[in-house]
Amino acid sequence: MAAFAPILKRAQKRTGGQERLEAQLPSPRSAAELAAVPDDRYLSQMSLRIFRAGLRHALVDARWPAFEEAFHGFAPGRITLMSDEEMEGCMGNAALIRHWAKLGAIRDNAAAMQTIAREHGSFGRWLADWPAEDTVGLWTVLARNFSQLGGNSGPYFLRMVGKDTFVLTDDVTRALIEAGVIEKKATGKADLTRVQVAFNGWARETGLPLCQLSRILAFSVD
Repeated sequence: MAAFAPILKRAQKRTGGQERLEAQLPSPRSAAELAAVPDDRYLSQMSLRIFRAGLRHALVDARWPAFEEAFHGFAPGRITLMSDEEMEGCMGNAALIRHWAKLGAIRDNAAAMQTIAREHGSFGRWLADWPAEDTVGLWTVLARNFSQLGGNSGPYFLRMVGKDTFVLTDDVTRALIEAGVIEKKATGKADLTRVQVAFNGWARETGLPLCQLSRILAFSVD
């Protein structure tokens, strides 16, 4: 595995120096901060991420107050009680984005979130306790247990709520290939494991969180 120092140096050069680079780096929330977030806010952000996929973010964000109203403030317990008729009624609500699969995912994900909350106290507590060293494992659980969270949707949701994660964007993938971590886009378990091992090593080397390592990698390539 390549050392991170040369990668950091390239990113600094391409962004105009260390100060400008640092200004563009995200910061993750602490475990205590993640645990303190109510589950309705996690469900709202999860649903927002799902609807943003493939659409202009500004368009979705402008509609979100209507979603908050139609879906009862995204309270998981209330949403799981929504009848099929009530869900179908959302398709007639012109204030919403009327995409049946994504609307249905809200109720499905409310139920999945409640299952986790019953075992761990809250979804936020579960998220806070998940180790950064197994970020890929967290992606897998999100994709398996929640609707519409496959691909990069799970990682982008985590980034939105402040859970430390790397995101395998095209630029990050190119940087990982240049560093010799992988030979192609990481989709299979073996490649994803190699990516996780590389990030874990770089985190130990630099003391930086995964989200900052990920952004620096993206800045390090042309």
